[in-house]
Amino acid sequence: MAELRGDLEQIVGGTHVLTDPDVVAGYVTDWTGNWHGHTAAVVRPANTDEVSRVLARCHRAGVAVVPQGGNTGLVGGSVPLHGEVVLSTARLNRIEEVDALGCTLAAGAGVRVADAQRAAAGHGLALGVDLASRESATLGGIVATNAGGIAFVKHGNTRAQVLGLEAVLADGRVLTRWAALPKDNIGYDLPGLLTGSEGTLAVITRVLLRLVFPAQATATVLVGVDDAGAALSLRDAILEAGLTLEAAELMTDDGLDLVCAEKDLRYPFDDRAAYTVLLEVSGPDDPEGSLVEVLARCAGVVDGTVEKGHAERLWHYRESHTESAASSSVTPVLKLDISVPVREIGGFLAELPELLRADHPGIRPLNFGHFADGNIHVNLLDVPPEQREEVTDAVFRLVAQYQGSISAEHGIGRAKNPWIGLGRSPVDLAMMAAIRHAFDPAGILNPHVLRFD
Repeated sequence: MAELRGDLEQIVGGTHVLTDPDVVAGYVTDWTGNWHGHTAAVVRPANTDEVSRVLARCHRAGVAVVPQGGNTGLVGGSVPLHGEVVLSTARLNRIEEVDALGCTLAAGAGVRVADAQRAAAGHGLALGVDLASRESATLGGIVATNAGGIAFVKHGNTRAQVLGLEAVLADGRVLTRWAALPKDNIGYDLPGLLTGSEGTLAVITRVLLRLVFPAQATATVLVGVDDAGAALSLRDAILEAGLTLEAAELMTDDGLDLVCAEKDLRYPFDDRAAYTVLLEVSGPDDPEGSLVEVLARCAGVVDGTVEKGHAERLWHYRESHTESAASSSVTPVLKLDISVPVREIGGFLAELPELLRADHPGIRPLNFGHFADGNIHVNLLDVPPEQREEVTDAVFRLVAQYQGSISAEHGIGRAKNPWIGLGRSPVDLAMMAAIRHAFDPAGILNPHVLRFD
């Protein structure tokens, strides 16, 4: 390892090969605090050529490498648990171009999502992906995990935004698929394959993303409803009124109570509601007035508040859930990002608390998420460390009963790998294993993530 570290220093410079335990501490612990590891070194290359040389040298040495962006993942997918070299993309942070005519953004994988959003906004455009960790998550990270986020309901996931990529294979070869073409139908969709591969097929170094036009007139509503069916009916009524959904979020009454207590907020309605829906919509004329009309004729609506534009006051109720859960729980929050068919949301949300009360009465569920696409963020508070695996298994098996997915938008990582068979058949797993072996026969890239055996 001493010889390897010396060679890596020759490639990226001595100041960018980190080994001091205090300095590398942030690279070996994940955002949730559940995954802790160790590394032989953290290497921070400055460009694709340096990434290529680093990977080629590690490949010759047979040393495993864990790619890492903003380290904001929730499934332990970017933490070196067994001494792997960490390849940080932090220095690949240049925004190369915003093409206002072609509506594209070219940037390094280490560019923060928020910086990309600001660069696009400077040209009257927007990034089609938004998420709460925007100030720390990187473009390479959201591509590698195929992130979803609050804008999914309108623009789709990250894969839908990717036009091209530059990536380095495990042996150091550089793969470049880079064409700002909406239609380019030559062979396999390799950028689409690398999107969501969680650093197991290649290290993404540059990204070419499509940009979108932001809505000009928007309105936000926070509304209490009797049940999940009423939330879906409200969604349909909004679409039938000719409005466009910009975001659609669902919160439970227990979750809203917790947020109000932790953040010293007033409960937003005069009457109690089983669920609270946050909707942001856009329209050509008066979306605020149209929302009021829709609410007036929808059954199951308990109460509501409508505000013009992107109402941060109303969004605060939704965006405070994660922080409130963390500050309230006596153990690290068990985060299980899942999805179920939209028609099954009500049944799943009703059955999950019953399951926990019967078998794990001390655990508090806090469920919220992007209900229009069936994505629920299951947050479990006060889970004893020795019960985390058992509880995870119970929740995932319930998800499978509802024909759902154990991973909606955060990937598999290490945390969900034991349950990957719940969502994929043996033939499916075998094909993915073959693809991985074709890209990385030596198995040095993120070797403990997305295991198919």
